Amino acid sequence: MSLLSVSGVVSGYGEMDILTGVSITVQPGEVVAIIGPNGSGKSTLMKTVFGLLRPRRGEIIFRGESIAGLTPDQITRRGICYMPQTDNVFPSLTTHENLEMGAFIREDGFSSRLDEVYSLFPDLVEKRNSRAGSLSGGQRQMLALARALMLDPTLLLLDEPSAGLSPKLVDAIMTKILDINRSGVSILMVEQRAREALRLSTRGYILATGQNRMEGEGESLLNDEEVRRLYLGG
Repeated sequence: MSLLSVSGVVSGYGEMDILTGVSITVQPGEVVAIIGPNGSGKSTLMKTVFGLLRPRRGEIIFRGESIAGLTPDQITRRGICYMPQTDNVFPSLTTHENLEMGAFIREDGFSSRLDEVYSLFPDLVEKRNSRAGSLSGGQRQMLALARALMLDPTLLLLDEPSAGLSPKLVDAIMTKILDINRSGVSILMVEQRAREALRLSTRGYILATGQNRMEGEGESLLNDEEVRRLYLGG
């Protein structure tokens, strides 16, 4: 059984449909990348899966249960966490307070999970008392990733995790995403840096004008001549 199955989803804003029948799956343990040109519906898909947008048609099944139409807090309680591209930390709070906020719905305490997250992000330990607004761009993205992990999700949704970062920091973020995956978290990732995303992905999907265009193993898409010509800049 797929961990996540999105079938024929139509979704958008107001009366405008951005997605016009998108279908994807995520299997347990996978990193799945979604790439495509700007305006193709990548972020709209993530927001629809997470309940920020309501699908007009289609199915969204997580762990064998329909989550289409549920609210974000209901979806979070089922084991999905979402890291948006922007506004993904509380700048006036410290690093430690941000992590505490990430555990806001836990009912079992979070001290052990906090230790686990700090061990995965050791660079944040020395910044634990620094306000998030004072962190560098790379540190803020690391904090956003760490905060999303505080609820110990089964599936992590990442929307442009490398946005605005230098090439060196992009490598660091991608390495950390692999570390998170190896810790047992499945990942669905939208990423504009298509080459980097496909290199670390188990499988990938290409969206264009709100529809599926191609799909396959990450390495196969990376080496496909048509994909390279149309979506990877040659």
